[in-house]
Amino acid sequence: MADHFRTQTLQVTTGRRPRVVDLTGQVEDFLASAGAREGLLNVFVPHATAGVAVIETGAGSDEDLIDALERLLPRDDRWRHRHGSTGHGADHVLPGIVAPHATVPVVAGRPALGTWQSLCLVDTNGDNPDRTVRLSFLS
Repeated sequence: MADHFRTQTLQVTTGRRPRVVDLTGQVEDFLASAGAREGLLNVFVPHATAGVAVIETGAGSDEDLIDALERLLPRDDRWRHRHGSTGHGADHVLPGIVAPHATVPVVAGRPALGTWQSLCLVDTNGDNPDRTVRLSFLS
């Protein structure tokens, strides 16, 4: 079974402001190094304050997502979860809206994404700028 499963972690620095980071190129590199042909790819962030989105990037949708999240999850003192910077409780609600994982089919060695879709890390937590992303491929 080990020949049918590959996994790798990425270290991603997101900075101190809310951000969407396109991981698609790194995902494609991982699939190539794993010799992936057909199967399933899972992208997972083992953090309580980050998520994974399949979204268009570069045309404003990534910034629109951050704006929408800031409206849905204001950075003020309304949150019961209060450690960290003001509004940090909102970061802990984020994974309930943007799941901490995404699974996509792999066809002919590439993620079977739509024309404008990218696999992205979504991070609104300025208190933790260093993230781990686990990529797992099952053939």
